[in-house]
Amino acid sequence: MADTSGNADTTGSTATGETGKAASVPRKSSWKYIGPGIVVAATGVGAGDLVATLIAGSNFGYTLLWAAVIGCLVKISLAEAAGRWHLSTGRTLFDGWASLGRWTSWFFVAYVVIWGFVYGAAAMSSSGLPLQALFPDVMDLEWWAVLTGLVGLVFVWFNKYVVFEKVMTVLVGVMFVVTVYLAIRVTPNLGDAFAGLLPVLPDEKDSILNTLGLIGGVGGTITLAAYGYWVNAKGWTNTGWMKVMRLDNRVAYITTGIFVISMLFVGAELLHSSNVAIASGDKGLIQLGDILEDEYGTATAKFFLIGFFATSFTSLIGVWHGVSLMFADFVERYRKDRADRATGEGETPAGKVTSGEATPGGGTTSGEEVASGARERSWPFRAYLLWLTFPPIVLLFQGEPFRLIILYGVLGAAFLPFLALTLVWLLNSSRTPAEWRNGILSNSMLTIAGLIFVVLCVKQIWDQPWSEFF
Repeated sequence: MADTSGNADTTGSTATGETGKAASVPRKSSWKYIGPGIVVAATGVGAGDLVATLIAGSNFGYTLLWAAVIGCLVKISLAEAAGRWHLSTGRTLFDGWASLGRWTSWFFVAYVVIWGFVYGAAAMSSSGLPLQALFPDVMDLEWWAVLTGLVGLVFVWFNKYVVFEKVMTVLVGVMFVVTVYLAIRVTPNLGDAFAGLLPVLPDEKDSILNTLGLIGGVGGTITLAAYGYWVNAKGWTNTGWMKVMRLDNRVAYITTGIFVISMLFVGAELLHSSNVAIASGDKGLIQLGDILEDEYGTATAKFFLIGFFATSFTSLIGVWHGVSLMFADFVERYRKDRADRATGEGETPAGKVTSGEATPGGGTTSGEEVASGARERSWPFRAYLLWLTFPPIVLLFQGEPFRLIILYGVLGAAFLPFLALTLVWLLNSSRTPAEWRNGILSNSMLTIAGLIFVVLCVKQIWDQPWSEFF
């Protein structure tokens, strides 16, 4: 278990509680430090991402392989920016958002409350589906879903980051072996695959929007914002860990790229060549399991279902942990603001955020507070865990309210533009030390990401059945 004394050391070097130049001595990037990247890759790639990629392969063959690769590059830039903010300032991402104005807090609260309620049910259902398929005569899907939610709750409730990371690494290993095995088993046409790296749009209606959807959907959720919190939880709290974080982040999205490309191969070879269509959503993976059983036998189908469960359950426990950390940070910031107003101290002039050194009087930065592990035992962390688990159980048995689903879709579509554009704002301002502000490449990638997500957000909002909402 991680040290609970306030100096979390999960890498073999003390990373918290350091001040001055010694704290920022660059560590050599090394594979032995890799961890948060594995967590964000596992959490970001859920069953929905695999189905979307399968459908892209089924509909267009290898044509959109280049879009999947660009999607990984876009997410590398987003996660790197979030991690760079945490390490260069010593502050959490929510501290940065709060410095931009109270509107960010209102958006975040609305998002995590509504999104968490609906996502909780979706994550539990997605994790329960492969279990029901593996053990069809044991119990109904709803009860498998409840079981996975409760197991996730207990696991995250009692364990700290170090244990969480190890379990996620094992499950990622399962995902990796299964997806790569399937990609090899379907015998991909490597000539067509290399041709798919050329940026060509399918000759179909809405091909641009479909392409942008694939780019935006490659492992892209609130877990991109949670990456910085996992970086801190690992014990990385200052610029000395910048090279390590960047290697870790690249590993995350190379891993994500392998998952996505493998499933696109499966879609292109197994579905596109046979002109077989599957349903959208998690049930599409159950259909794929049936197709695999017909083509390659029961053992391959069962193996796939195990990988399906690993994919879904890592997303569940990843969100249970990462977003709960973010919520705990929000509550802590809110409490500090109230205390400051009560004492008349107010905020730092011009809304600036201080550097990553320990605060005067022996205090700690918010990044160091996350690294100490105390947040994982706090009541806000556990309260949000309960919110993700128990209220959504009602949706499993009674269905999802129509208006709530529309709000969920709108807020979900708005989050990634919010993340990309606020990172551009924060990392080009005096809130970030000059050495670590955005360069041309970072600004270009974040701006491209923001524009893609704005287009997808507008489309999502436009497609909602508003006439039935009112």
